[in-house]
Amino acid sequence: MRSPFSRLVAGLMLASIPIAAVAAPRITIASVFTDADETMKFLMIALIAASLAAVIVTGLKLASGRRLNGGSAFISALRLGGPLIGLVGAAFILLMGLISIANFGGPVPMPVLAPGFAEAALLFLLGLIAGVVGVVCHWIIESRIDRAVLQS
Repeated sequence: MRSPFSRLVAGLMLASIPIAAVAAPRITIASVFTDADETMKFLMIALIAASLAAVIVTGLKLASGRRLNGGSAFISALRLGGPLIGLVGAAFILLMGLISIANFGGPVPMPVLAPGFAEAALLFLLGLIAGVVGVVCHWIIESRIDRAVLQS
């Protein structure tokens, strides 16, 4: 027969299991970035910096008045290259993950796979955002050029 103390300890242990499951660390965008490989961090930062630079270049072009200055090639390259860079980075991350799964040899639990999938998705998302920013900035610049040409 069990003592009342051992039943209390067993009850507390069983009651603490759901708390331990809830207290598990959650994945956030910041944790995905900090856990990423150095090369992928560089790509993520480069895509964010390129998006911000596109907005700045577009603002400078609008503020320049009727003069038509440079920067259009950068915007065009960003709208076409941003999604491709994000896609290549995501494909590389997924390829390395699949090679790791194949080398592991057994079933891999989803909490182990999820950070890699999240990293690939974040990199692809940043590439798409860079492409969208590039497209919008390109439209703004093209409309500015069209107005400048039609008014002259």
